[in-house]
Amino acid sequence: MKASVIHHLAALREACRRLLAAPLNCVLSLLVIGIALTLPSAGWLALENLRQATGNASGVQQISLYLALDAGQREIAEIETRLREAGAGRWRFVSRAEALKHLQASEGMAEIIASLPSNPLPDAFVVTPGDSRPAVLESLAASFAGWPKVAHVQLDSAWVQRFDALLRLGKRLVGLLAVLFAGALVTITFTTIRLQILAQAAEIEVAKLVGATDAWIQRPLLHFGVLQGALGGLVAALLVTLGFHLLSPPVGELARLYGADFVLRSLSGLDVAVLAGVGGVLGWVGARLSARLHLRHLE
Repeated sequence: MKASVIHHLAALREACRRLLAAPLNCVLSLLVIGIALTLPSAGWLALENLRQATGNASGVQQISLYLALDAGQREIAEIETRLREAGAGRWRFVSRAEALKHLQASEGMAEIIASLPSNPLPDAFVVTPGDSRPAVLESLAASFAGWPKVAHVQLDSAWVQRFDALLRLGKRLVGLLAVLFAGALVTITFTTIRLQILAQAAEIEVAKLVGATDAWIQRPLLHFGVLQGALGGLVAALLVTLGFHLLSPPVGELARLYGADFVLRSLSGLDVAVLAGVGGVLGWVGARLSARLHLRHLE
């Protein structure tokens, strides 16, 4: 066990030496790997922020229950009890007088409202469900419509379904980008290891003549691939964080103009670790394929 650890530490030192031996090539490779990982990571983070932003926006994913004009305090209390028992999420009651007041404040509506003989608006409940999936919203709306003294239930289900379909499409595109750029990262590592093997072909032949095993020869190459991929993942995390930091002020200002309180979320510490880990695994795959193929070719 101790000997294995010593061998791996020695291979890691050798990988670091090779990485630092050509600093310009190292920087360029890390930038290419970082950009390859940046695009799918930024796409995924943008989708998460979009979902969060629309979930917090006023009027989105809400169900409005309009009561009959003859509904009294007893019926209103009964509906509140039903909402509480159904666990429908958060809700607020909008009285007829409050609704009329908001309508009068709208431009050009004051004179029209003043000409009406009575208040035509009903009492209403505005429900914000805890679960925003389209199927759940449709089920809740159908259930509310059957309650007594509920004259009309309004749910913009078509908008919710379109938005959900858009998010699914975005996730599919991000997944395709991730696969494509993962292949690119493996290819970059494959080529880098191939060049190292060709440059050290004579040393490898001598080492094999004196009894070195393929595992011993491959070990520093595999560590090099893991190290290069992990560092590329950290570069990608830095690029994503920098980009979202630059976008955060204008996005926050735009959200305030629409009356929303939204802060653009960047990568967490766990996200950075996952990104570095994914880069390391892909680097190992590329190094493993290249080392096995080209060592066999040298034999």
